[in-house]
Amino acid sequence: MQRLSGLRGYVFFVLMIVGLLLHAHAVAHNTEKMLFLVVDKDEVIASNTRLGRFDRLVLGPREKIVDYKVANAVAVVVTNRRFVAYGILQGGWNSRRTQPDERLVSLEVADYSATVLTSDRILNYSGRAGAWSETKR
Repeated sequence: MQRLSGLRGYVFFVLMIVGLLLHAHAVAHNTEKMLFLVVDKDEVIASNTRLGRFDRLVLGPREKIVDYKVANAVAVVVTNRRFVAYGILQGGWNSRRTQPDERLVSLEVADYSATVLTSDRILNYSGRAGAWSETKR
């Protein structure tokens, strides 16, 4: 009988540790929604609730939106001329020009990160650092 109660205590302890680890993992990977986009014909407005501000991205003449995605803390707008990212920690828009004949293949955003895959490059945006990085394909 004593052995059985010792086993129950051990199982309870292990389950408690597993539960705490799962909770810590969920908290660490659960980014609160703090960024919203309003997309109009000639501009995009980022609503940054963390900093309590609105930042406008004004499109140039003949510049058209090809695609855009917004996550909890980062957004990317792809136009026919550039890739433009927004991160809530830094605020403000940060862009990279497209290269001649470069085509968008895919766009993914999640939490504080974004990846743009084109016919020529892979571009990453860190919303925490507020910076782009890239490599050729």
